[in-house]
Amino acid sequence: MTLSVRVGQPVDLRVQPVDEVLSRIERSLQVRLLPETLLRKRRSVGARTDRDTWVWIERRLLDKIPHQGWNGTENAARLEGIAQPKWRGCVVWRDSDESVMWRADETELLPEAPVGNAILGEAPELPDDWWEALNASLDALAAQDTRRVATPDTVTITQGLVTESIRGAFANDFDTTVERWVPAHADLNWANMTAPTFSLFDWEDWGNAPLGLDSANLWASSLAVPALAERVLHERRSDFESRDGKVMTLFACSKILGPYAHPEDPRLEPARRMAERVIKELKAS
Repeated sequence: MTLSVRVGQPVDLRVQPVDEVLSRIERSLQVRLLPETLLRKRRSVGARTDRDTWVWIERRLLDKIPHQGWNGTENAARLEGIAQPKWRGCVVWRDSDESVMWRADETELLPEAPVGNAILGEAPELPDDWWEALNASLDALAAQDTRRVATPDTVTITQGLVTESIRGAFANDFDTTVERWVPAHADLNWANMTAPTFSLFDWEDWGNAPLGLDSANLWASSLAVPALAERVLHERRSDFESRDGKVMTLFACSKILGPYAHPEDPRLEPARRMAERVIKELKAS
């Protein structure tokens, strides 16, 4: 069972037919997906079920599945002290005609709607207890123990990747060595958190990463709203004040300012100012 596309042809699940995929998942999980709730993204699809749960479906190329496996959402179910939807079960299979795999995870429904898009253009209304819950969850996550390695954007994060990304955007006559690695969500942005009740979801890529990766990612996704970016800096200041946090801030800036920078990205100038400041601090340390 496959999609009706040629081998090697890029697949965009926002437009490709997925009826056969959805039918297989319904049979396997013994659930009915509600078509009016279907949410389609480029390589994933989600829907509410008739038993008030949520099923998230992802298509991934075999060469994008790391040796540790492809079970981030399932594996995150054992984490303690983190506000997240409870995991219920899954179904996984390999496509019969293409070098891809499909995975569907069933979880509890989110308590609220996502805060917004990955990159926000206006400030959300977030109560103080939301920020307290965010901090508690991120701190609890960093204190966990795992053998998993984070795979942001499906790429395993390594010291080499960090150094290469930073060197690709900035003159690098300073040390980019990461000293401390801790468990991280690895895709922390405003599309993967709910409000006003805080919950963190989309755990496919979590694992060990440089200290400060999550905080830097959230700050970068807030840069088009200066007050929001400042609030992230304030709330996660212990990360940003650490040496590893500074390296991760540059890593986040490199994705905005690097070879694929968009000239109309409103984050360009604030990212440039922050990068200049952080580079001076790293050189002085």
